[in-house]
Amino acid sequence: MKNTSISILLLLLSVSYFSCKQNNPPVPYGAIPTEHQIAWQQLEYYMFIHFGPNTFTDVEWGDGQEDPKVFNPTDLDCQQWAATAKAAGMKGIIITAKHHDGFCLWPSKYSTHTVRESSWKNGKGDVLKELSDACKEYGLKFGVYLSPWDQNHPAYGTPEYNQIFANTLDEVLSNYGEVFEQWFDGANGGHGKKQVYDWNLFHKTVYEKQPQAIIFSDVGPGCRWMGNERGVAGETNWSTMNIEGFEPGHGAPPTNILNSGEEGGQAWVPAETDVSIRPGWFYSPATDDKVKSVEKLVDIYYTSVGRNSNLLLNVPPDRRGRIHPNDSVRLMEFRQSIEKDFAINLIKDADIQASDVRGNAYRVANTQDGRYNSYWATNDSVLNPWIEVDFKKETAFNRLMLQEYIPLGQRIKSFTVKYWDQEKEEWSNLANATTIGYKRILRFPTINTARLRVEFEGLACPAISELGVFHAQEFLSPPIVDRDRFGIVTIRCESPDPVIYYTTDGSEPSVNSIKYEKELSLKEGGIVKAISVINNGVKKSEIVTADYDVSSGQWKVLSESNEDYNKAIDGNNRTYVTIPITEALTIDLGKGYSLKGFTYTPQGNINAANISRYNFYVSNDGNKWDKVKNNAVFNNIKNNPIKQDILFENIIQTRYIKLEPTELANKNDKYVIAELGIITR
Repeated sequence: MKNTSISILLLLLSVSYFSCKQNNPPVPYGAIPTEHQIAWQQLEYYMFIHFGPNTFTDVEWGDGQEDPKVFNPTDLDCQQWAATAKAAGMKGIIITAKHHDGFCLWPSKYSTHTVRESSWKNGKGDVLKELSDACKEYGLKFGVYLSPWDQNHPAYGTPEYNQIFANTLDEVLSNYGEVFEQWFDGANGGHGKKQVYDWNLFHKTVYEKQPQAIIFSDVGPGCRWMGNERGVAGETNWSTMNIEGFEPGHGAPPTNILNSGEEGGQAWVPAETDVSIRPGWFYSPATDDKVKSVEKLVDIYYTSVGRNSNLLLNVPPDRRGRIHPNDSVRLMEFRQSIEKDFAINLIKDADIQASDVRGNAYRVANTQDGRYNSYWATNDSVLNPWIEVDFKKETAFNRLMLQEYIPLGQRIKSFTVKYWDQEKEEWSNLANATTIGYKRILRFPTINTARLRVEFEGLACPAISELGVFHAQEFLSPPIVDRDRFGIVTIRCESPDPVIYYTTDGSEPSVNSIKYEKELSLKEGGIVKAISVINNGVKKSEIVTADYDVSSGQWKVLSESNEDYNKAIDGNNRTYVTIPITEALTIDLGKGYSLKGFTYTPQGNINAANISRYNFYVSNDGNKWDKVKNNAVFNNIKNNPIKQDILFENIIQTRYIKLEPTELANKNDKYVIAELGIITR
């Protein structure tokens, strides 16, 4: 009897031992996030605010020479900003406390280019205080952007400036409560000055005052820029990267590395996707009808949050100091669309099993419980397991969401999604993908099946926190409006079999407007507004607006006799020409025009040799030229290569125009032009 009791005791101890062993958590793999980085990643989505003198001067980059009195919002309301962000589902706001022009949105004692010198509130205002208070009231995180580039401060370009900037940082980080993110970029130069930034000093200042703050830059160290301003993180997106020897700006890693991170990178530097709801970063009345569509914002959500990146969406206040109704309405529509897409997780009541389980604490059912801190894991040696979902009946879906438990590192190298083909009685491939990270969402055409399988390839045993399957709405694509150089307008839609209606009088199109059946002519310019509908208007797309100036049908390129040069005036932004940097592009407009300005459309690629600085000339005879722009800047064209509208101080009568590059966004012996146009309207 005694021996039997001892045997039972030994058996229980053995079971207990192996049970405890099986329930030990996996060992972290590679670089891992700090607790502050984990909390930051869980925010997912927050607001960027670009606001300052540029709001009132209608430029993207001010030069620091503007009169501070131009900053004079008539109805500044940071409560409205915070209320809008909260209603949009955002978790915080980051504001451009100081942009490249050096203007400070608070009365800094280290600058004479501040709200103190402005007309707003007779110099007694403080935007940072008003916004930080509003964020506290609405339960939002508060963050700040301070550009180290300062085109106004007289000390910029000297050794003393680094300490002045550190003092400026200290001032902001000491007086406005908790800061969740400190946003830096590496912009440098202007007026012939360059500054060797002391990043160690800047980081030290941030961490002394705000130890929890996530520092953003090209190389973090808290989070990184992901290489473009279009809202597109890499389909492969590691949160790890090698940052030793790099720095923000010109010393940053290549954009493809920023976009995708690096497998096995020594530092945890997750991606943040910054993009504007409008074409530019600062408010302009000309972009009131160019707010991104719901469809585009949803697409950005999938290519940012859905690709292991946080989304920082810029919503610039207008000249009143309020978020424009067009922007706020679109934000609400965006939130509703995303919430509708993910309202019902179809695996909630499904049966789920896995090929391997580490122990009871890491069972596969953890991926269904909606709690991030519980996860499914396999035994250490199992790197290629699978999860199977049985919906119990034919189920339609088109989205798959996966989350890794990132406190243990980023462990999945790739995965494959399969569905059970009932007719063939076999597993068929649905999708293949690489990294997961904090969150990965796949989109694919709607599939009907009763069973789903996900197969993993791990660098270490998987730790999967959540699995979601959803049936999202399908958008009706908006019309695509094109005009050729002879003024002929065509309208099409990528969705199958829609009916397109349009107007040319500025009114909103509806099913009662002109039905598009054939091309139309707008040689002298005009506005086309179009909408796609199906089921007699039951389902509608976003309205698209195309605003055209005079067409280029009668123009001639007078530069070297190269037919490719005509691509610069063919009316097609998707074609482009490359020209030797020693040669200007000269155009005969065919007749005299009263010009208000000109437009330059770069190639839409941040690595392209687009023009960043230029001279612009006009002439009435093609021989005698007047320079109307001297070494002028196409603002932010490297990071945001979009169409530039350049206005002259006065209307100019001319027949000939000439664009001459003086500096390129990327070094090359040739420059790129997608389209050159004129502004007469």
